[in-house]
Amino acid sequence: MSWTIRRLSSADVEAYRAIRLEALTNHPEAFTRTAEDFALQAVVDLGAVLDKLTFFGAETPEGDLVGIMAFDQGQKRESHRGWLIQVYVQPAVRGTGCALALLEAVLDHARGKVLQVHLGVGANNAPALGFYQKAGFEIYGTDPRFMAVNGRYIDEHMMVRFLDKAPGK
Repeated sequence: MSWTIRRLSSADVEAYRAIRLEALTNHPEAFTRTAEDFALQAVVDLGAVLDKLTFFGAETPEGDLVGIMAFDQGQKRESHRGWLIQVYVQPAVRGTGCALALLEAVLDHARGKVLQVHLGVGANNAPALGFYQKAGFEIYGTDPRFMAVNGRYIDEHMMVRFLDKAPGK
């Protein structure tokens, strides 16, 4: 499957809504927001979120959105920090380089704006942890029992990649 990476805007709200709902429904343990809560959000509000944050999407030649990642820059005294959020790629494109291409788009956007990019990932999510570590992110702490999902607790690893130095240094 082929795809291209592009920046999303409020014009992409319906496609964004569909893939975000898919992510929240199929992987409730990976996100703090529930699918039920997200489904209640007004489309106009989702469009505002797309315009406020920096979203990148992976799109097939047919125009289907198959992956998303967003960047949120800190404010005021935290303006040197950014956050990688709302990460999801559909199962059909996992292992194709799609997630890495999305991540590179986010990091390219972040360079010159922030010195470091942070993220949180479930400690039980070995594929995601391996992906982020391979991309130069390092664990700097663990938040125990970060979330309770379907009666079980999930710890969250907090990770960072410093953009002003080589990964692993």
